[in-house]
Amino acid sequence: MEHTTERQGSALRPARPGASLWDRAARVLDANWTGTSTVPSRTLYPHQWSWDSAFIAIGLRHVSALRAQVELETLLAAQWGDGRIPHIVFNPAVPLDAYFPSPDFWRSATAGRAAGAPAAVQTSGIVQPPVHALAAWLVHRADPELSRARGFLARVYPGLASWHRYLLHRRDHGGGGLAAVIHPWEQGMDNSPCWDAPLRRVSPAPARTFRRADLEHGVAQDRPTDLDYGRYVRLAADYRDGQYADVVGGFAVEDPSFNALLAASEHALARIACELGAVGTARHARAERLTAALVRRLWDPAAGMFFCRDLRGGGGDLVVEYGVSGLLPLILPTLPQEVTRALVATACGPHFGLGDLTRLAPSYDLRSPAFDPHRYWRGPAWFNTNWLLEHGLRLHGEHARAARLRTAMLDVAGASDFAEYVNPRTGAGCGARGFGWTAALTLDLLSAG
Repeated sequence: MEHTTERQGSALRPARPGASLWDRAARVLDANWTGTSTVPSRTLYPHQWSWDSAFIAIGLRHVSALRAQVELETLLAAQWGDGRIPHIVFNPAVPLDAYFPSPDFWRSATAGRAAGAPAAVQTSGIVQPPVHALAAWLVHRADPELSRARGFLARVYPGLASWHRYLLHRRDHGGGGLAAVIHPWEQGMDNSPCWDAPLRRVSPAPARTFRRADLEHGVAQDRPTDLDYGRYVRLAADYRDGQYADVVGGFAVEDPSFNALLAASEHALARIACELGAVGTARHARAERLTAALVRRLWDPAAGMFFCRDLRGGGGDLVVEYGVSGLLPLILPTLPQEVTRALVATACGPHFGLGDLTRLAPSYDLRSPAFDPHRYWRGPAWFNTNWLLEHGLRLHGEHARAARLRTAMLDVAGASDFAEYVNPRTGAGCGARGFGWTAALTLDLLSAG
């Protein structure tokens, strides 16, 4: 259901009941807006992040469709020649010591020259989950008249198509039709216990070679350990020193949510192609092949769960860890019915406790000794994963469960001051406050109510 809005300049302001939470969320996005993009957090994350911008655009479209379009256009302007969308686009006005790894670590313009890194803007060299085509389609739908007048879809379609080609062809390291991530930061759930086994093969960079800027803005007990962070730095440095060539290195994992988002975005790209007068049949077929490959390679029917596949492990073994990533293929419309039923049962069962033991779905298994309700991606609940889960529940007819999750998300967002992540049982906020995608997805949930 769409709510009535009133245009005020370039922004769309709601004329709607319950405006207090809406206005608070909109103010967060205003405060984090740089003029061309939205930072996740003014303190901890002062640059443009790839999948953050996609989720932010999804919510921002309800406040200003123009700003949402510019958000995605700004990100795509930093795309590399080989098609990759870098996970960070650096703001040159931000001091180098405000965030690590900083531009002088990635050295994109020189180390990435062979891969087509842009010369005019500094970026990282790794990627993040491909939410962008889905975001572009939703942004277009928010104001089709403005979108067509600006040629928005025609402007972003070539870059999005190139991005998908890169993932489908350059990152199919397992040869089974799925894209692999080569760094935990690429999957987005950086510190998940799902990475513990694959990371044990990686020798950490010496502590003296990097600085933990994140600890200046967050509690050490809530952040990755120095050992894990050293391994992240080692993987990134090795990739950089290899000129960002996509060969299988020390870490290569097929992840359920990364590939589910790629399939969902392929469906969205098909709709964009049709809007532009082309035929989207081939893209829908590609999305179906991705869905089938997900089930074939990552589904464990006995566990009722999708698991990651460690391509560097013995024989490419599944990593039997219950991370929230394994629930997120619920966003796919043609997932087999027996799979969707099992996933819903797993989400609501003892591993995640949704609607019973937890207010929001945790990022990791409640039953595991490694579960920590406060440490980054090792248990806390995040708003983007819960937004995807709410969408998947509605898509597959679980309307009552979706409604309860939506209500819980809105309550927790407001009470936590739009926290970066929260304790899944209590809803107590952790990490940064005034977090970009928390505020943006709050707006989207309010608009769907």
